[in-house]
Order: sequence, then C-alpha cells, then structure tokens
Amino acid sequence: QVHLVESGGGLVQTGGSLGLSCAASGRTSDANGVGWFRRAPGKEREFVATISWSSNNLFYAPSVEGRFTISRDNVKHTVNLQMTNLMPEDTAVYYCAARRILAASEQADDYDYWGQGTQVTVSS
Repeated sequence: QVHLVESGGGLVQTGGSLGLSCAASGRTSDANGVGWFRRAPGKEREFVATISWSSNNLFYAPSVEGRFTISRDNVKHTVNLQMTNLMPEDTAVYYCAARRILAASEQADDYDYWGQGTQVTVSS
C-alpha cells in the first residue's frame, strides 16, 4: 500500500505563487507514474499535470501550461507542483495520485493511490 500526503496549499492573491508537495510512504516502489488533479467547488475533478517515473515525460492541462511545473525526487519519494501566476479559477482542492505503472497518465482512472488533498485558494 502507498500512502500519499499533500502539503503546501494555502491562500494566495491573484498573480502569486505556491508550491505543493506530495510525499509517498509505505510501498513506495508502487508510486511510479504520478499525477496532480484538482476539484473546484461545484465542478468535477480535472487533470492538472503528470510525470513519469523517469521524469522524461511531463504533461499539463492547457489551462496550467506555462504556469505550473511538475517535478519529482525519487530519492525523497516526493513530487512537487510549482504554481505561478495563480488565478481565481485555480482555486480548488488539489490531489496527488500515484500508479504502479512507470508512465505518466492524464486519466484519473489509471491511478491506484490517492492523497487526501490540499486546499488552494486564490483571491481576486
């Protein structure tokens, strides 16, 4: 079993930056492909960014491309999401997810493990 814990959420003004971190524990050898997803109030969960185990493959949602950067440290078993130029529409609970397969994936159904989420609120 893999246990994922997100951290780094908070309140920020429009145009500001935040860094989220996802720490894996337990059977970390099963936390390979990792993705970030978010759910805004009243909306469905949506894909944000994903990274393969090797970091060779990174994909972003069009809405965050150029503003968000995903990265990972396989020694520390962490995956980070650096968010810049934040906008009110980025307000959501952000979740990290991990899968046993090494490849990145934009599909929530491809993931085996999920964290509890961290709130990001962007004020206008």
